[in-house]
Amino acid sequence: MGTNVLVVDDDATVSDVVRRYLEHAGIAVTLAATGAEALAAYGKSRPDLVVLDLMLPGIDGLEVCRRLRASGDTVPIIMLTALGEEVDRIAGLQLGADDYVTKPFSPRELVLRVQSVLRRSAPPASSAVLTDGDLSLDPVSRTVLLSGAPLELTVREFDLLHYFMSRPGVALRRSDLLEAVWGWTFGDQSTVTVHVRRLREKIEPDPANPARIQTVWGVGYRYGS
Repeated sequence: MGTNVLVVDDDATVSDVVRRYLEHAGIAVTLAATGAEALAAYGKSRPDLVVLDLMLPGIDGLEVCRRLRASGDTVPIIMLTALGEEVDRIAGLQLGADDYVTKPFSPRELVLRVQSVLRRSAPPASSAVLTDGDLSLDPVSRTVLLSGAPLELTVREFDLLHYFMSRPGVALRRSDLLEAVWGWTFGDQSTVTVHVRRLREKIEPDPANPARIQTVWGVGYRYGS
């Protein structure tokens, strides 16, 4: 079975351009024009990734994202947002979206983002399991256990935690994390802040006083002491 991406956008021209570029890259595409169509199509095709416009008629993109994450689904989601929609973009990241592309965008850039997220969601050939007390991360199976119970992490959340756990005690700048985990040499660093907040809510006994992912004021973050 090949890779299948669900593209959700009510602009037929945008959808058609994105479809053609993705298919040229060897990726099968399913199209949806509304939130309701997106949820129905997702249930039928179970895509490997969703490209999701936030501005949709009826059920908007944020609600589609919320419903997918509320169901426990960790499918990678790349949001399409308008240039001035920073509040909506942050809201989407808080709901569990993995990445975003700002409109107007280059179709080639979107294809590269899709390929990057898909590559990161694939298991490496081999790697050691990382442990921190009752927290363990297996890079091969891409699973995380906390006190023996599996955690549901998105692709970016998993990659971010893996990066942190691989570098205990190292102070990491947000710009470094953005480049290492997202592959961006520039971009909105609030993306990192939102994902760190989501990770803390899942792995810290007291997210308000984190013991694992600590803030290094004026720098960024550090995992552990």
